[in-house]
Amino acid sequence: MVEKLKLDFSRLWEIRLRVNSPFILRYEDSEIYVDSRGMKTDDAAKAYIVTARDVNDTLECVCNHSLYAYEDEIRQGFVTVCGGHRVGVAGKIILDGNRIKCIRHISFLNIRVAHEIKGCSNRVMQYIVSGGRLLNTLIVSAPCHGKTTLLRDIIRVVSNSGTTVGVVDERSEIAACYKGIPQNDVGIRTDVLDCCPKAAGMMMLVRTMAPELIAVDEIGGPADVDAIFGVVNCGCRLLATAHGYSIDDVRERTGIRRLVENRVFERYVVLGGEKAGQVSDIFDGQGNRLCWCE
Repeated sequence: MVEKLKLDFSRLWEIRLRVNSPFILRYEDSEIYVDSRGMKTDDAAKAYIVTARDVNDTLECVCNHSLYAYEDEIRQGFVTVCGGHRVGVAGKIILDGNRIKCIRHISFLNIRVAHEIKGCSNRVMQYIVSGGRLLNTLIVSAPCHGKTTLLRDIIRVVSNSGTTVGVVDERSEIAACYKGIPQNDVGIRTDVLDCCPKAAGMMMLVRTMAPELIAVDEIGGPADVDAIFGVVNCGCRLLATAHGYSIDDVRERTGIRRLVENRVFERYVVLGGEKAGQVSDIFDGQGNRLCWCE
């Protein structure tokens, strides 16, 4: 069905499949339904209703018809495919004590389309670079507002400018490695640990790859924070992202508050507004606003 659609992937953000619910395409600023002929429609009454078989067949295709091989990824709630596109899964959680053993009866899929936008960091570089070095920077945004896209482009720019970068790509969204080779452009001096937990990966890179800068996506847990202190104490600079709606929101989060209070980050770039990737504020390490963007 999707093959019949003439999709503008530069604007498409998500493909949503939910059993017994309409087939939905989510764009940056709108949602569109798909009918049984594979045509777009604005009328929910004409939308194709997704079946359990549709979800099962799609997941089989995503996993190259080997669900067992992707069991570990599915347990984490997502599968990353070539190109960095992430397929989120939801269904019945089977527990082994407090540990997620597996997900059964998967009935919901969210195919998030990755976007590589070279040059999207141009406006912020003057605020986060000083004396030729990238300052310790945290990018803050709500989900689906482009923080990973901005992170990736900053990595590309500083790597191509002479800095050795180590990337811990826990969800394969930054570099989008396929068989160990980045499919996204992350620069010529960048080394990647793919599908590696952030806390373990940061210290592993410090010990083995001698990075000048370490980049990670979506920090927040206590283990992440402890590893970050280890990284900066080793003299590495840090570039990271975190979920949040404002600088005050981030300051109040238990784990990140330690980093804020110790002034680990020298710059905070906050994304917001109607368009993904739109910068709303930039602050220094003391919380002083350096830039307020419309």
